[in-house]
Amino acid sequence: MVSPLILSLLFLGPAWGWYLMIAAATCVAGYELFSMTHPTDGVSRALGTALVATVSVALYCFTFDARALLTLLFFVPIAGALLPLWRLGEIETAALRTTALIAGPAYVGLLTTLALIRRDLGDTEGPGFVLMTLMFAWMADTGGYFAGRFLGKRPLYPAVSPKKTVEGFWGALAGGVLGGLLAHFWYLRTLPLVDAVVLGLVCGVLGQLGDLAESLLKRSTAHKDSGNIIPGHGGMFDRVDALLIVSPVVYLYALWTGRILAGG
Repeated sequence: MVSPLILSLLFLGPAWGWYLMIAAATCVAGYELFSMTHPTDGVSRALGTALVATVSVALYCFTFDARALLTLLFFVPIAGALLPLWRLGEIETAALRTTALIAGPAYVGLLTTLALIRRDLGDTEGPGFVLMTLMFAWMADTGGYFAGRFLGKRPLYPAVSPKKTVEGFWGALAGGVLGGLLAHFWYLRTLPLVDAVVLGLVCGVLGQLGDLAESLLKRSTAHKDSGNIIPGHGGMFDRVDALLIVSPVVYLYALWTGRILAGG
């Protein structure tokens, strides 16, 4: 759930204050990812987290600066590919560790789009769009949980997540649509009804896939949770896995529909 303190920061605080919170969550999630892929190498975990922070700062500060973003696009994969040569470790796990450093910072850094939504949509629509994005992810998760718990019979993807069911998947779609409808009829009335429903469906699907992608990472590295920073709920990476997919989709929707003007 979204705490009153977080909602106060979102709706009443400055955009940069919201970014600082998102940046902190992004770095924690990045550290948890590299703790799974580099369990015995604290230096690589720290360097990987530094790359995550670099991606986050660059996305926020140079959103529409093509040269800066191209530099980021080139620098992070190159650094990720070269760092394992210094921190060699076991050859058997080198491919996993190298790939994690190449792709991980950009993947986890996508959470920064939650801050871009707040800033680039302005004080009028930005907080509402962020709240809707959170609702897409969390209401889909809630709908999937209850549908799976009370109606679930058919496994969805047992090799990756044995507890997920087809019925739970449909419940997640219903939760995503409900999140869009709440936004349209309650706190984001400028959002067209059709757009709210379509976004709810798309984000309901993609949020579940984001959850499965993180489950795959955990199973392949023999981890039940990404961390224990949130007692009883695992790590930060566990909490934002759907948002890593949903948040960029909402930002791109706002960008391509003209709600955000590229370059200012």
